[in-house]
Formats: sequence, C-alpha cells, structure tokens
Amino acid sequence: MRKNELEVTNASIASRIITVRGVQAILDWDIAELYGVETRVLNQAVKRNIDRFPDRFRFVLTKSELNELITNCDKSQTKRHYPGTPAAFTEQGVAMLSAILRSPTAIELSIRIMDAFVAMRHFIVTNAAVLQRLGAVEVKQIAMDEKLNKVLGQIDCKEFPAEKIFYDGHEYDAYDKIVEFIRKAKTDIVIIDAYADNVVLQILAKKRAGVLVDIVKGPNAKLTSLDVSKFNAQFANTLNVMTSAAFHDRFIIIDKSLLLHVGASLNHIGKKCFAISVLDAANIPAVMARITQTP
Repeated sequence: MRKNELEVTNASIASRIITVRGVQAILDWDIAELYGVETRVLNQAVKRNIDRFPDRFRFVLTKSELNELITNCDKSQTKRHYPGTPAAFTEQGVAMLSAILRSPTAIELSIRIMDAFVAMRHFIVTNAAVLQRLGAVEVKQIAMDEKLNKVLGQIDCKEFPAEKIFYDGHEYDAYDKIVEFIRKAKTDIVIIDAYADNVVLQILAKKRAGVLVDIVKGPNAKLTSLDVSKFNAQFANTLNVMTSAAFHDRFIIIDKSLLLHVGASLNHIGKKCFAISVLDAANIPAVMARITQTP
C-alpha cells in the first residue's frame, strides 16, 4: 500500500487535469506526486524512453504557458518560482508511462488518471452544449459575457460543479472539498452553521495566512470561547464569532463573491448523504443582512 493512498481520491486526480494547447493534459509534477516519486525521477525514466513519447503524448510547456497557468489557477501558485518549465502528458502519454514504469502503483494510478480524462471530456462536452444553448439568448438580457467567462474559467481550472452530492461514508472527500474552498479565500470567509464546534476550527486552520473569518453560530452551538481564543492566539486574531438564530441552513461565503449552500453541519460532513451547491452570488448581500436580524 502506498503511504499516501488515502490522499489520492478521484476528485484530487481530476483537479490536476488542465487544458493546454486545446487538449487535456496533466503536468509531470502532479503525476509524480500521485505516484509518490520525485519529478526528476519520473522525467529521467521518460528521457530514457523518449522515442515512446511523441508530441501528442508529451510536450514541454513554454514559459508563457506556465505563467498563464500560474496566473489563472490557484493550485499552481506554489510553482511561481519553479525552475524551468514542466512537461505535460496527454491521456496517451499517461498510458505509455504505465508501460515503461510497470510498477503496480504506476499501473493502478495510470488507469485512474485515464478514467479521469474520460470523465473530464464528458464534463466539457456537457458544458459545451450548455454554452451553445446560452448563445441563442440575448446577450444584454443575461449579461452573457460575464456568465461565459465564469463557465469557461470553471472548465479550464476544474472548478466545483454547480451541485455535488457526497454519499454517506465519503467523509474524506467531503472534508477535502470543504478545505479546498477554504483555501481559495484570499481576504475573508463567512461560515454560517448553527451547530459549529471546534471541528470548524480544524477546517479553518487550513486557510491562507491573514484571511479574516466570521463564524455565525446558533445559540446552542458547542463552539466555546476557549476554542476561539486558542485559535486566535495561533492565527493572529483573524477569527470573529457571532450568534444568530436567523439561520436553519448552512452557508459559506468566500471573498464576498462565492456563495455555497452546505446540506450538513461542517462537523458532520460525509457521515450521511448531503450536497454542496454553488448559489447565485447576487444573494450574498441578502444573506449577510440576515446575520444581525432577529428571525
């Protein structure tokens, strides 16, 4: 068993697939991480068999392509000072990797990566049909440019779909997705959860440094003042907690621009079947206004 087997979920694989030069591909550093090897070791194996990797199997990004990737996708921000440029592997290239590496881990993960490529193609085809239907509607009536940019940005960066169901027992997948959203925040987070407890703080510990957080809890929540003070002692007083009885459902607001509806309290995510939905950001001011109101 690989030491990081539990961390390699289908969602984590799919999130690494990018669109570059009009094709779906996965970068060498992401494949190496999934395989549990160093990137240089992976590339050395490829170079010893370079005749098996024509351009349609593997190609090296240009510096401008790397810069564009870093600018547009949060997951690539850590590679801003990466020496050189990475190689991108298409679906055929991933299949060839399993042929030259031949380890059980490489074969298993290569199959899972190729399955993710197939799922991604289905996702893009489905969204392309939606975009074609949108093209028949008046641009001025639905602010077409803004909506198209958001949809295309979601396709390129593999953003979360409008709705996703997590089935009972998928506690890690649910936790991993919530943490991914928390890490997206660059300035502020609002969590509205009537039953918030210290599990919420464990999730918030994954946020970027300096991001301010407001938790809106219910009167009977188990989150204590000691929990809050310990969190603020470590995370530079970035947490503020308020109490409101105005909410039944759970919401997460990221940077005042992304509104999520969460169908379960954060301390129970994944224990039972629930869904996360992305709501229209135009609702954010109305939701925020309810925080200080009495129901």
